Amino acid sequence: MWSQVSSLNPWIIAVLLNSLLWSIALAIPKKLLTPAGYLHAWILGVLVWGCLGWRGYVVVMFYFLVGSAVTRIGMAEKEAAGIAEKRGGARGPENVWGSALTAAICAVAYFFVNWSVFPLPHYLITSSSLLLLGYVASFATKLSDTTASEVGKAYGKRTFLITTLQPVDRGTEGAVSLEGTLAGVVASVAIALLGWGIDLIDSLGLVWCVLAAFVATNVESFIGATLQDKFDWMTNEVVNFINTSIGAVVAISLGVFGLVW
Repeated sequence: MWSQVSSLNPWIIAVLLNSLLWSIALAIPKKLLTPAGYLHAWILGVLVWGCLGWRGYVVVMFYFLVGSAVTRIGMAEKEAAGIAEKRGGARGPENVWGSALTAAICAVAYFFVNWSVFPLPHYLITSSSLLLLGYVASFATKLSDTTASEVGKAYGKRTFLITTLQPVDRGTEGAVSLEGTLAGVVASVAIALLGWGIDLIDSLGLVWCVLAAFVATNVESFIGATLQDKFDWMTNEVVNFINTSIGAVVAISLGVFGLVW
């Protein structure tokens, strides 16, 4: 049975699987996404499975489920303080692509690099592994950022502005806390371990993903503290895209450095 399914074109599997999950998600009373959010998540899911297969899909599903759960940590306290996510944590299309556009670009690039009936030259094989590294790193970065933010807002005992280290209220743009930072590192390790466990990245790539996520998450806090309020176009979703792009670029750069040395 499985051999018959696995022999199907991956794009057919992607459409069938995501349509099934979409139907189930719409029937569940507790919504993790808005209706439009589910449609865009369907598009993302089809794209990821079609380009990367089940391994890439496992990573994005892990991010989605864990990230959604993390958003609901301490929801009552965050709502009382006025710092909870909008719509009770349900994500819309802007959240889907703000979090996953970088990963989608890596997945599509990987697909086209490998879309050949001829043996790949060495430099393209190397490029493929680096694109997978960027894919995993982007989600490690976003899950780290989401976890650090949500845990910090719910349980941060002392929060500081990253630029001045002066105490600020929880939920302030650019604020960091020890609790949130540690939780963010744990989240990046978890998703990097997953990527390594399903052979998307190697053991060194695991290290690069965690380092890249830490760097990018702190850069995102710096952007929030210094630039976000100054530009109307710099919404949270735009900052998320910048954040995940930094994570992917840093990881790929570290990967290139590792190959050179």
